[in-house]
Amino acid sequence: MAETTAEHHRDNHRDHHHLVLKSAICSRLLLLALIVFFSTLLSPYDTSATLNPPCLSTPNATLSSPLQNAVVWDSVYFLRITQCGYEYEQSFAFLPLLPLSLSLVSFIPTQTPLFVLCAYLINNLAFVLAALYFYRLSLTLLKDPDTALRATLLFCFNPASVFYSSIYSESLYALLCFGGMYHFVCGRNNFALLFFALSGCARSNGVLNAGYLLFQTMHRSYHALFHHKRLPLALQIVFIGALRTACIFAPFLAFQVYGYYHMCVGRSQDEIRPWCKGRIPLLYSYIQSHYWGVGFLRYFQLKQLPNFLLASPILSLALCSIVHYAKSRPQNFFSLGFLAPMEEKSSGAVFLSRDLSRSEEADSVGKSSSVRVEEHLNLRRRKNVIKGDVANVPIESESAEAWPGYLSASVLPFVLHLGFMACTAFFVMHVQVATRFLSASPPLYWFAAYIMAYPTKYYRWGYVIWAYSIAYIFLGSLLFSNFYPFT
Repeated sequence: MAETTAEHHRDNHRDHHHLVLKSAICSRLLLLALIVFFSTLLSPYDTSATLNPPCLSTPNATLSSPLQNAVVWDSVYFLRITQCGYEYEQSFAFLPLLPLSLSLVSFIPTQTPLFVLCAYLINNLAFVLAALYFYRLSLTLLKDPDTALRATLLFCFNPASVFYSSIYSESLYALLCFGGMYHFVCGRNNFALLFFALSGCARSNGVLNAGYLLFQTMHRSYHALFHHKRLPLALQIVFIGALRTACIFAPFLAFQVYGYYHMCVGRSQDEIRPWCKGRIPLLYSYIQSHYWGVGFLRYFQLKQLPNFLLASPILSLALCSIVHYAKSRPQNFFSLGFLAPMEEKSSGAVFLSRDLSRSEEADSVGKSSSVRVEEHLNLRRRKNVIKGDVANVPIESESAEAWPGYLSASVLPFVLHLGFMACTAFFVMHVQVATRFLSASPPLYWFAAYIMAYPTKYYRWGYVIWAYSIAYIFLGSLLFSNFYPFT
């Protein structure tokens, strides 16, 4: 009987993997078809993308124009960097991983349409791999194949889909981000470190993924010091955590050093840029502030109200997902997981290492006097969760089994990460960028899949979320492909 059940689960997982693969491929084909259709239907608002002056290093060479309407917005910068390197100060706002990836097909002349098509192929392939990693991450953390599948399908058709099928860094970032998260929750921190470090070469917010390892380090050192009374072990954990965090920041900081050397070293006092003289000459922050006007509350202007409205759906979804988690598990949320039940912490690698988990399990042997009371509370909690009545969930005792899926303790660092990203998007960045900035945040899709799964009063919001995604897919394909502002 057990073998039959295990075989059934394997077949179910295999079917889900195939469905995820098909959905990811079909979503990319749909987006590419929409981009081609809308770009041929309308004339682009800005045709300057077709202008391609010679590289500064080879002023006598002639570069042909890329495919009209196929290269728009930031794609122009990424292709230019691939062709000519980092020539201008503002080009350093675009991190090097995508141009380096495109250089893999450098045997194709970079100024030809074939090279542009290869760039599209690389990004769309990265998206398909990202979707597979996201499903594995969701399945590992949520422990519910159906919810994991539903969340992955939402990602495949997310509101920022047009950027994942264009020559943008979103696909590579999502692949590395989800891959790092998957290895992180599986306890493979060295692989997670590699993926997270590379994500910081794709997008600047990749360095924020260091927060996952810092969260884990904080809990492991606390557990080693106060539960096991092992100060040397706690210090060792802190040292290793700090070293891993430094490794995640290293590629991004190395790129800043390269920018300083390229733009500041060997220049006269008349040519040197203001940021070069700063106490901490950080090129990226200067570019964002000087060229794009990024800064705290700098976007809070009446004329930007349409952009706030454009970003309001994704920000509202982020807010609802965070608030729902906080209201459902206030003790776990506001204590940053320190008051989470030990059995939940020990059930995965997000909080504790395998060795510490086994030690805790050994210490808890024989504590079975409250098992029946625990089971009774768990049964009441599961019934209330299924009914959607989280307010009546008993809080006297919590267990990993009682809080499945999105409300599990292991989801907490992802929710905190989403909260920080959402606040940054709203208060600091160009707010309309929030749609794609937050599109690689797993809790958005987990929460949406969660409210779709249970017959609660929020069930109909699932249809609203799908309608929002589909509307933004069509709107984004129409506007973005014709060089109109979208996000």
